[in-house]
Amino acid sequence: MYSTIIFDVDGTLIDTEIAVLSSLQTMLKADYNQEYAMEDLRFVLGIPGADALHQLGISDIEHANDRWNVFMKDYFGSIHVFRGIHELVQELNSNNINLGIVTSKTREELLHDFIPFGLSKYLSHMVCADDTVRHKPHPEPLQKFIEISNADPNTAIYIGDTRYDYECAREAGIDFGLALWGCKDHEGIKANYRFEQPKDIMRYIKR
Repeated sequence: MYSTIIFDVDGTLIDTEIAVLSSLQTMLKADYNQEYAMEDLRFVLGIPGADALHQLGISDIEHANDRWNVFMKDYFGSIHVFRGIHELVQELNSNNINLGIVTSKTREELLHDFIPFGLSKYLSHMVCADDTVRHKPHPEPLQKFIEISNADPNTAIYIGDTRYDYECAREAGIDFGLALWGCKDHEGIKANYRFEQPKDIMRYIKR
């Protein structure tokens, strides 16, 4: 049985895909006159915005990231908590399971995109992109979580929706659960468990 469950945020707890990709697409067109199809930007899901912009060849990353966040606000209405997540975290919390997040969002992004949904009250610790030098798929974010929470990695599981999440968990020596409800391409992503719906996590914890 796991005593600590660590969640990714985007694509696992909340659905931000439309907001993230649409705002990036809009920013690149408005500020750099670069047009990208949505499919060509999908690689940015699951990594920090600064890393994504670097891969897109943007040099003024801090400015571009700020502008991306400005456009993101225009799409906030498309962001929502995945069905069953509220019920899941409430039940896990009532069963004294230690809950936390490791995300590629910065603290500021978390404040704007995640905190309004009311899930943070169930989380004991939150590790964001600006809390570590290296980011997913490097294991440092999960290692940081283990350090600050004093969790036992042998009784902890990380749940996410991308290969970056899997690789981070693998290198940190922590079990990984794949959130199929948010995963867009599960082929080639290894996992200790594959969860079709959030409630499946509770079924396993109770076994």
